[in-house]
Amino acid sequence: MAKLLLLGTGGIAGHHIAEFAAIPACKIVACADALPGRAAAFAAANGIANAFDGLDAAIGWGKFDAAINCTPDGVHMATTLALLAAGKHVFCEKPLAPNHHDAFAMTEAAETGGLVNMVNLTYRNSPALQKARAMVEAGELGELRHVEASYRQSWLVGKAWGDWRTDDKWLWRLSSKHGSTGVLGDVGVHILDFATYGAVDDIVRVQGDLATFHKAEGDRIGKYELDANDSMAATARLASGALATIVATRFATGNANELTLLMHGTKGALRVETDGNVSKLSGCFGKDIDRNRWKKIETGEVKRNARRFADALKSGKNGDPSFRRAADMQRVIDAIFASAKSGKPVAVG
Repeated sequence: MAKLLLLGTGGIAGHHIAEFAAIPACKIVACADALPGRAAAFAAANGIANAFDGLDAAIGWGKFDAAINCTPDGVHMATTLALLAAGKHVFCEKPLAPNHHDAFAMTEAAETGGLVNMVNLTYRNSPALQKARAMVEAGELGELRHVEASYRQSWLVGKAWGDWRTDDKWLWRLSSKHGSTGVLGDVGVHILDFATYGAVDDIVRVQGDLATFHKAEGDRIGKYELDANDSMAATARLASGALATIVATRFATGNANELTLLMHGTKGALRVETDGNVSKLSGCFGKDIDRNRWKKIETGEVKRNARRFADALKSGKNGDPSFRRAADMQRVIDAIFASAKSGKPVAVG
């Protein structure tokens, strides 16, 4: 049985407790948090045997095989490198790092050490996405022509997830000084992976635009300067020659957390929809193309990221999505930032 350390006990930690509890081959034996006393309280509430105030203390104890890194984005690199240096396998929250340079350094460290490394790009858990990818790989779409991908959230205009104006867990996401790279870095990594994984294609050139909207007096709330981007739109050319449009926003009124991927080819089209819990797949093929009619496509069960990490620990063969995949997505994100700054298309690579 693989013994796991849960590093970071914030909001996402509960998700990992539930995911790994369903896997008999793994057990969370300890948790750690930089805030004194927080790990102990979390451990008591969740039946975890050991708790540590900080990563150094946990590494000094050392009685774990791998770590689930769910610390804030800005410290992913430092904490992951420390874990890798200690010979521990790592399952890291996204984004892996704030830029490609750092993400690639983490990738090299993991691969050089021969350590299992994965990134929790959660929408890989969608059965609809996995089925769509298999259909694309089988040639059912024909030649890909156009891709549309969107990630729509509304927490800057509603309170379905709480009030961002008063809650630190949302405010830090709006402030670059608190480690945020805005909606592009936070959920852009998801929609970029969602689109290119589903299409079995890579982005080779991109032109992007970013918007940061006025949200509070002086564009500040307490210690948080609200300067991170809120909306992203990009057009991209794929390696196949297909054109893609990709958007992400926190101002999508009426949408709690919605991802959509449309893929149009010479032999048919696919539509993938998910909110992170329920996903749907529909297609337009054959005679339905002449009628512009879409039909539901059944999907099966898929292995979730946590299960793939557990399998990788057992086999010693790295799982997917890997650090290298996350670094590749960060390269695209960096290109969108560069394009938004220059106003010109930027090659990826």
